[in-house]
Amino acid sequence: MTCGASRSGLDRHVMRFWKIMKAQSSNALLMSGAFARVVCLFVASVALVACHGIGSSGSDSSSSSFTIGGTITGLTKSSLVLANGSSTVSVSAGASTWTFSDSFSSDSSYSVTVQTQPAGELCEVTGGGSGTLAADVTDVTVECSVYGQWAWEGGLSTVDASGIYGTKGAASANNAPGARYEAISWTGPAGILWLFGGYGYDSTGALGALNDLWQYSPATAQWTWISGGDVGNARGIYGAQGVASASNVPGARYSSSSWIDASGKLWLFGGYGYDSTGALGTLNDLWQYSPSSGQWTWVSGGNVDNATGIYGAQGTPSPSNLPGARQAASAWVDTGGNLWLFAGYGYGSAGDLGSLSDLWRFSPSSGQWIWLSGGNANNAAGIYGTRGTASANAMPGARQAASTWVDGSGNLWLFGGYGYDSSSDLGNLNDLWKYSLSTGQWTWFSGSVARNASGVYGTEGTASASNVPGAREGANAGIDSLGSFSLFGGFGYDSSGGLGALNDLWQYSPATGQWTSIKGNNGNNALGIYGSQGTASGSSPGGRQGASSWSDSTGHLWLFGGVGYGSSANGYLNDLWQFIPP
Repeated sequence: MTCGASRSGLDRHVMRFWKIMKAQSSNALLMSGAFARVVCLFVASVALVACHGIGSSGSDSSSSSFTIGGTITGLTKSSLVLANGSSTVSVSAGASTWTFSDSFSSDSSYSVTVQTQPAGELCEVTGGGSGTLAADVTDVTVECSVYGQWAWEGGLSTVDASGIYGTKGAASANNAPGARYEAISWTGPAGILWLFGGYGYDSTGALGALNDLWQYSPATAQWTWISGGDVGNARGIYGAQGVASASNVPGARYSSSSWIDASGKLWLFGGYGYDSTGALGTLNDLWQYSPSSGQWTWVSGGNVDNATGIYGAQGTPSPSNLPGARQAASAWVDTGGNLWLFAGYGYGSAGDLGSLSDLWRFSPSSGQWIWLSGGNANNAAGIYGTRGTASANAMPGARQAASTWVDGSGNLWLFGGYGYDSSSDLGNLNDLWKYSLSTGQWTWFSGSVARNASGVYGTEGTASASNVPGAREGANAGIDSLGSFSLFGGFGYDSSGGLGALNDLWQYSPATGQWTSIKGNNGNNALGIYGSQGTASGSSPGGRQGASSWSDSTGHLWLFGGVGYGSSANGYLNDLWQFIPP
């Protein structure tokens, strides 16, 4: 209602008010004076409402609709889309304010969310994002930041570097492990990163299997050579089983499996390398290293290569049980300190060589292995069942070089690798599985039942039920501070179905069951972008497989070496990287 066009409506309100006052008063003299004053006040108030509305801020609380907007900081990329119900607004790079073009009904509830993240950035509604509309909303705050960055922390940007060992036991800024792949790693107490063996370059520049043990301190940014030789292809020195000794040392090897227990001791199983006689083959020896004493102990398994598995009765521990020799098996440690081992490439019960699907558990307290599930023969196909439904019959197919995690509830998770799909076809896999310790059952959660699936990347930084990493082997795994799983690189299939070395970084949320592409290329064989060492400024590791990785105490993912792409060429790497979340 506008001023000047509302006279007849105002007259009707005045006459109605006069009739009410006249009916309720019997004193004409009182009414004549009082009524005049009240009518004046009433007319004035109605006129103010008609012409100007009410409210000191200029918003009309009697209005039927309002606008919603606010401020934004840190947005450097376009394609950010905010939403309130079905209404959306696109916010341009560099913007400081935003407002929905639509208006929203008075007294309706609102909730502003990020519908589409900008590529490479993470935007969050940090204040004023929800409520009930009583006036125009101008105080919704949105903050954006780069969705994590890689920092090149050490090593070379070139390939095939020799090791610089320095003095055993002495940290130095000059020390650096030689370029290598398929080394094993542990994160120790106080955030120390440990590295053992692999296949790569020793101190002389010779290429071979290694048995050197290193530690890296993120606090000092220095490497220390702790144990083992500085030349390749060394045989193992086993000593007496169960007895620690300063002279003991595992033979040079790669593609081993590793754990760290609650007391900070390092555990090592199998791999491909040198036994006690100097013979080269697949191993099934179990070792323990004590950082406090600096000594290795041969705990279990054989001291010669290519041993056949001794399975015993499924579900029954025995001193005679022993997994067969194998390489590239998957490993976990549970909350009770037990060591878990799955699959790999090696020897089953019949003594023939192939891909395995057996699940084992080792109890450090009893010193016994127990075969829990899977077959004792080679090359088994996967039995997938219904996605998301646990089953006593479900079982991942035989495989090697898969990636693993343990979630906050103690469940064991497994992704991909090179092995057999549901049709017994051999290739790279992208299936995601969970094993429940309480039920002893596997559940297939994500990915394809068929080999060699391409990656579905979606929008970088945006989770989606349709997103999934491509099939791959030799990828790296980590867990962030929120319990989400990280997956990096490996050798496998990109978004177009091309096969090569990958440098994509993914995140999987067990809570939502969705994958998010975080960083890197959706193609293969990307060169590394190194930038300034120690600075997170657009750097990115090149495509690679068989790198070593750690999750530190803050949930940051660390990455070392592998075989893949440096700044200009393909080869063995010794670069050290840290991924810093936003």
